[in-house]
Amino acid sequence: MTNSSTPIERYLEYLRSTRKVSGKTLVAYGADLRDFAGFCANRDIEPAAANTADLRIFIGDMSLEQKASVSVNRALSSLRGFFRYLAYFGERLDNPSDALKNLKTQSRLPSFLWETEMADFADLPEKEGVLWPLRDKALILTMYSAGLRISELCSLTQDNIEHGCTRAKILGKGGKERYVFFSEEGTAAITAYLPARAARVKSEKQVEALFINKRGGALSAQGVRWITNVYSQRSNLPKHIHPHALRHSFATHLVNAGCDIRVVQELMGHENLSTTQRYTHVNMEQLKAVYHKAHPHAN
Repeated sequence: MTNSSTPIERYLEYLRSTRKVSGKTLVAYGADLRDFAGFCANRDIEPAAANTADLRIFIGDMSLEQKASVSVNRALSSLRGFFRYLAYFGERLDNPSDALKNLKTQSRLPSFLWETEMADFADLPEKEGVLWPLRDKALILTMYSAGLRISELCSLTQDNIEHGCTRAKILGKGGKERYVFFSEEGTAAITAYLPARAARVKSEKQVEALFINKRGGALSAQGVRWITNVYSQRSNLPKHIHPHALRHSFATHLVNAGCDIRVVQELMGHENLSTTQRYTHVNMEQLKAVYHKAHPHAN
């Protein structure tokens, strides 16, 4: 960025180059801040010079437009980050977003599979044989047993796999590295898949991705979603299964088994503990369901 660029442009470049935020996050924050810039232009003020009252009016306008609470809260997050950036680099002496609070949102539990459901889902590639069973079983168990985001799965390479396919080094959100571990079933599935993978990759190609398509190229996020959806439709489970549901299942099963919440946070690559703590609510919902099913007077 040049000195003639706007503060918002400089902040977005900072997020991209220094903070290494995901492309999806960058697009979302950019949209929020450009909306804010348009609001400021209509009020004849510079976005970087806005005060708390200006921010309240901007958020109030979003509410009047009946924007969802999650959308309003994301805009608040974008604004907080922008003004923190300005204060940190000495472009402002204060942060006008400090006084703003998030709107209350309805708590939604993440979608997940119970342990028996997950076991049945992981067996589908072998039972159905519709795509590439060796790859698909390894893909499902890698996502589940390591709790990977879809972006982390797609960026996983053979060189990342260590100690006899029992663990891997992952580059997560914000460029943060962490180690993840595979279950015995996951290790066995990856080990069985590797020779089949090698046979698919043409000798003249340099394909680093662990998971590839049938043509020997790197498997995309869209491809992972499509594969998961195929098996979701083939399953008899009364729920739609998507890649992130496998990650949610991983965390839920760890919490249900009594794993320390901070260990789960580390394995998931969550920056904030509060993000991980929602899985304790899943456990509580399970306990309540068992109670209502078993207690004669619960209903």
